[in-house]
Amino acid sequence: MGTGLLANPFAAFSTLVEGYTVGEIMDLFIAQVPKSPFPQTVDTLKTGSRELKVTGIVTTMFATITVIRKAIELKANFIIAHEPTFYNHLDETSWLDTDPVYEFKRKLLDEHGIAVWRNHDYVHGLAIDGVQAGVVKELGWDSYYKQNAVLNLPETTLGELISHIKTKMNVPALRYVGDLSQKTSKILLMPGAAGGRRQMEMIMKEKPDVLICGESPEWETPEYVRNANEMGQKLGLIVIGHSASEEGGSEFMAEWIKKNVSGMPVFHVPSGNSLSVR
Repeated sequence: MGTGLLANPFAAFSTLVEGYTVGEIMDLFIAQVPKSPFPQTVDTLKTGSRELKVTGIVTTMFATITVIRKAIELKANFIIAHEPTFYNHLDETSWLDTDPVYEFKRKLLDEHGIAVWRNHDYVHGLAIDGVQAGVVKELGWDSYYKQNAVLNLPETTLGELISHIKTKMNVPALRYVGDLSQKTSKILLMPGAAGGRRQMEMIMKEKPDVLICGESPEWETPEYVRNANEMGQKLGLIVIGHSASEEGGSEFMAEWIKKNVSGMPVFHVPSGNSLSVR
């Protein structure tokens, strides 16, 4: 992907150290992020300690109980998740004390000595956003990627674009706004949940044929795009769902570990979507 991630002061680190701690791996990645370490970040350890010797790593979007059990099976004691572990942005847990769901999950992690690190701000903060790069690769669009959110694809239709995304990301259904027969080429790719205002500001700036995003409140970007179509514009919106839209970023993280942490067993375990469709 041409990210230049190997150019960092720890380049020879993996060949010199026998065994790695959680903290060493965290620091190795963070060192490559411009203007790091960040003074404020959600990218903290949720369980475990920096001194824990790592036996294997699982990368995933969400450290679900199913993912944790898979990590135990794989003898991996370090999970790198992109999103919160305990149901809120800051992973605050005081309000969850005595809750049986929280207690079960926490006990499972603690009993098996598993460290969980959220890597959200730092992977997005790379010179080339690691999540976006991973999603582009997952969709097979590497040759159209110019290190920003805009991709100029061969002309297709909104309907064909939806079918391509469903196939490549293995999602059963997508939500959309627009005319399925609309011709599209210029794509604005914004995985995850950038926020409605940010999404709309990028539409105003880039004037794409289609915005592809992870999610957006219905009263924000979807309503804006609907109004644009009602006044005669040709603008499409595809809402993939948060989990599927950023899972490629966790695959990116697994590939980064393979390249930069010599000999470390690493497994990408997709957490899937918590919501089903029928």
